[in-house]
Order: sequence, then structure tokens, then C-alpha cells
Amino acid sequence: MQPLRPGDRGPAVADVHAALRSLGLLPPSDGGDPGLESAEYDSGTELAVRHFQQVRGLSVDGRVGEETYRALSEARWSLGDRLLRYDPERPMRGDDVTNLQERLLELGYDAGRADGILGPETEAGLRAFQRDYGLTADGTCGPATLRALRQLGRKVTGGRPQLLRQSASFVESGPHLIGRRIVIDAGHGGPDTGFTAGETTEADLVFDLASRIEGRLAAAGATVYLTRGRSQGPALAERTAFANDARADLFISLHMDAHSSEHARGVSSYYYGTGSGASSTVGEQFANLVRREVVARTGMLDLGSHPKTWDLLRMTRMPSVRLDSGYLSHPVDRLLLLDARVRSAIAHGVLAAVQRLYLPADADPPTGTFVLP
Repeated sequence: MQPLRPGDRGPAVADVHAALRSLGLLPPSDGGDPGLESAEYDSGTELAVRHFQQVRGLSVDGRVGEETYRALSEARWSLGDRLLRYDPERPMRGDDVTNLQERLLELGYDAGRADGILGPETEAGLRAFQRDYGLTADGTCGPATLRALRQLGRKVTGGRPQLLRQSASFVESGPHLIGRRIVIDAGHGGPDTGFTAGETTEADLVFDLASRIEGRLAAAGATVYLTRGRSQGPALAERTAFANDARADLFISLHMDAHSSEHARGVSSYYYGTGSGASSTVGEQFANLVRREVVARTGMLDLGSHPKTWDLLRMTRMPSVRLDSGYLSHPVDRLLLLDARVRSAIAHGVLAAVQRLYLPADADPPTGTFVLP
């Protein structure tokens, strides 16, 4: 869809107004609504959209694109508003699904990640709960199942159950990288060149970086896949589907940032998370590792790791991280990123972070010290 922005009018803007009012982000209509065609995307609408994007972990730009519009639609649903069941062709999405997943996880059932998408893992967790509670195990969350969920309090204590489950899985899998399936996603590509720095484009630089990471991980024994070639530009859905079909253990998306502010510079990383509890716990751990390793090896500014609900992180079925390895719009960062030696240092930092993710705590080396034997 074409993003909605300040100054736009029409039925799509009226629909956004209705969604924002239902969430309490816009005041109720006073009854003097001029009509769908005259609904205007004004400054109040932009402010409400920015607030919604901030709370939901989306890119905060004040515009309603495809991701923001879908998030507004999903936010309207509360648990109990509708029957929830797994549909492999069109999986149900919404805040009610997120609430169901969180309740099952708190009770100790493996419902997958609390991402608001009712997939096979959530259905399996729901069926297990229904069997244990003496309900018909049909995988449908209706009135009887909802009453049972509300009657039971939280059963798992001592930490987030998903963190305990994922951490145990990684420790048990062993410290080696041999046979690990890792997907490296070079951002942009094809007609989408990203930011242009002189004769060099962001798409070219991140593809070069992805190739360097691929070589180092392959040398360590991992099986590595790239989501695109040098001149290709697959859609976001194709990139996440590629990683899911490959049954990857890790997904790393590479980008270089740009901003109109002359002060914007540094390295940041992102993992799936809502900022209110639901998150990819291994993804969060990996995002912190890879960011710290890159900062230690390049001397660039550390901008931290942040939870986001971007589809790139949400739709992948494995721990996923987006790494923004500097600002091409900043003269210092740009000089560093154009240097092949710095890109090699970033690639080695990614390798070190991947290796450290699988090491037990007593064997984990200090940041910036790991060297591939």
C-alpha cells in the first residue's frame, strides 16, 4: 500500500482515525464528522501514529505504511472477541493471539514465540493445555478454554519460561558451529540501492560484508546461505520465507544507516520484542553480543540493542537480528565503512558473536578477544 502521511485525505485516513480512537489515542468523534472522503491526516493524527509506533516497536516516522496499518488492525482485538484457531492458509493475527500465547507460556506450555501469529506451535501448546485441563483438545480457543485460562494463575516462576527453554536448547546443542545453518541477509539490492555514498551504494557494501561473513562462518564449519546475489533484490517476505524454508538456526540481516542529522553515527542492533515482555530471548542475547563485538573491533559509537516488531524479525522462526553497522551519512562512519579492513573486522566480530552464543558461560571469552583458530 502507498503510505499515508500528513496532508492525505480519504476513506483510508478515516479508517486510521477509527483505529486510533478505539485505542484511546485520538479523542472520540464529536458527531460532526465531515465524511470519509474529507477525513484528513492532520498533525494530531501524526502525533498519535508516532506514539502508537513507539509503543509497538515499529519505525517511528509518523506515516502509516503496510506494517503500521497491519499493527493498528491487530491492536483492535482483545482476548475473547473471537474464536481463535489455527489456519495454515491464513494464520490469525492480533493482540488477542499475543495474549493467548503469553498465558500459555506463563503456564509452562510451549506455544512458541509470543508474536501475535497463531501458528502450529501455538496450536500444539493450546491442545496440550486443553488435554491437561480436561477440555476437548480441538486447538480452538473458545469460551470454555478462555474460562479455564482465566481461572488459572501463573505457574512458572524463576524466570521467563521461554528464556529457560531456549537457553537450555542452545547449551545442549554443543559449542561447535559445524552443521549450524545460518542465513545472512544483505539488505536492499536490485533497484533498491539504499543510501548512496559517492559511487558506492549501501546495497553493494552490505553484500560485500555478507560475503566476508559467509566465508568466515563457512571456515568455522557452519552451513551459510545468502538471501540474495549481488544484483538481486528479493522482497522482505521472500527473505523471511527463505530463512524459514532453510530451517536456519540463526538469521542475520545487515544494514548501514543514514540520517539527516549530522550527529547520527554508531552501531546498533535489533531483535524481535514488543518492549513489554514478549521477545526473542536468544535474539536479544545475540543482538547484544554482535553489537558489542563490532564496537570493540572498530571503535565506533555504541548505540545499544533495541526490541522491534518489524516483520523481518517477527516472521522468521529462529533467533533473528538486524545489525546496523554505522551511518553512511556521517563522514567518520562513512570513511570507516568504505575501508575493506574495517568491513573485515565487522565480519570477524559477527563470527565471534555467533561462536560465543553457543559457548557455555565458563568458556565464554571477553568481548573483542575471540580469534578463529
